[in-house]
Amino acid sequence: MAFGKGKIRTRKATLPDAPAIHALIEGYANAGILLARTMGDICENVRDFTVVEQKGKVIGCGALHLYGQHLAEVRSIAVARAAQGQGAGSKLVSALLQEARQHQVAQVCLFTRSPEYFGRLGFVEVPHAVLPDKIFKDCRNCPMFTRCDETAMIYAGAEARAEACEGATEVDVVRPERQPAMATLVQIGRAES
Repeated sequence: MAFGKGKIRTRKATLPDAPAIHALIEGYANAGILLARTMGDICENVRDFTVVEQKGKVIGCGALHLYGQHLAEVRSIAVARAAQGQGAGSKLVSALLQEARQHQVAQVCLFTRSPEYFGRLGFVEVPHAVLPDKIFKDCRNCPMFTRCDETAMIYAGAEARAEACEGATEVDVVRPERQPAMATLVQIGRAES
């Protein structure tokens, strides 16, 4: 499907958007870029999703999952390949960050296989272990848990975005152990509370 250049806008998803959201995510899941989500899961969580539209067609989607006022996660970011390069992804992430601000969330994270892209949007790499809510709720049930190939990132704002755009050197990132001990994760989680 080809998408012409035209005005793009974001809006909160509604249940009728679920098939388009599912198709976008499924395309990237089949390529091993995103984790798969069932149609039922998307329907149950449709209120978490924001979509990007162009000429009345959904060309992108993403979700903001709330763990509490201390943390939210940007997830399931997908833009139709034919619509890439028009700013839909950055507009989508911006809308999700605005939603997090409206909820007065203190920190926004994401896990990605495209850290360079999200670095340009103001996210910085962090060790997985500093996000115990995510690990305990989602990661431990993931089939990739012991061999995770995603980069954990948190939103650091405009300063991080400016550094990434200027080609700043990468910050050394300590990668978590591939099979983290639950006791270690609990201890880290408690130390940061």
